[in-house]
Amino acid sequence: MHRDEILLEVKNLKTYFRTEAGLGKAIDGVDFNVRKGEVLGIVGESGSGKSVTALSLIRLIPNPPGEIVSGEVLFEGKDLLKVPLEEMYKVRGRDIAMIFQEPMTSLNPVFSIGFQVEEIIRHHGFVRESEVFDHAVKMLEHVGIPDAAKRMKDYPHQFSGGMRQRVMIAIALACDPAILIADEPTTALDVTIQAQIIDLMLSLQERRKEAAIMIITHDLAVIAETCQRVIVMYGGMIQEVAEAEPLFEEPLHPYTIGLLKSLPRPDLQKQHRLYTIPGTVPSIIEFPAGCKFSNRCESVMPICSRVEPKLTEVEDGRWVRCHLFSSSPEEEGE
Repeated sequence: MHRDEILLEVKNLKTYFRTEAGLGKAIDGVDFNVRKGEVLGIVGESGSGKSVTALSLIRLIPNPPGEIVSGEVLFEGKDLLKVPLEEMYKVRGRDIAMIFQEPMTSLNPVFSIGFQVEEIIRHHGFVRESEVFDHAVKMLEHVGIPDAAKRMKDYPHQFSGGMRQRVMIAIALACDPAILIADEPTTALDVTIQAQIIDLMLSLQERRKEAAIMIITHDLAVIAETCQRVIVMYGGMIQEVAEAEPLFEEPLHPYTIGLLKSLPRPDLQKQHRLYTIPGTVPSIIEFPAGCKFSNRCESVMPICSRVEPKLTEVEDGRWVRCHLFSSSPEEEGE
């Protein structure tokens, strides 16, 4: 892959939270890239580190208690973790935009919808001042808000959940970002609205062919429908990386296998009970030693509780963090 195909590159990202109970390693050495024109999915259970990864990229981790302790986030030749905060204000919304999980808490209840859409356009000087209102109305129309010019005066509580999510997408797309990060964009929406929201996000690439989208979700159906490449996270670390089709056809990591086995299978005549991965995701300060998934894994070996496996490329572009795919697990553990 040529370097000019990469929009964003993340190297050894670590984000920790200092709490009264101890040090929580929410992100513990994450490496990945985002390519031009791709839809990249990041999937995992709640608590796996997906959202913290996204917030770290644009330096929105609350400090205290959180802190990005190391790593690089390279965008257009600059490390976003090192640039002055004033420069990050220019990057957020203009180059990298984010749709947050809960639109009711992300939208300010005391400001009108129109003010909040106009604010991002005005802040980045995306169009002339005389064109700000018209551009804001156009963005609301683009995401399917009826009577957009009239509804500019309304407030968030006057919109339904689906409509508020559309407003968040309008704000995110207002300045044609190079990367759109969508954090659980379809949570709490009904299936019909989910499909519409996904289509709206994908419309970014119709306007800007080299733009990339990162979809962060626990919903594997959304990943299968939209993404070309998938990152599976657990325990603040990447466990598997693959193109979407081979990942769904032949998952390699026991955690990925468990996630896919837990999906409903209408094609099977006898499926009385859905599969569940044993146990629950531990607190970020209580992950086991060695492999983070070892206390829930059905393929666990003695080495797994002692040695953290390395992320290994098993095929071209296919990476797995598991001792099952180490060249010699016994030797590695010695």
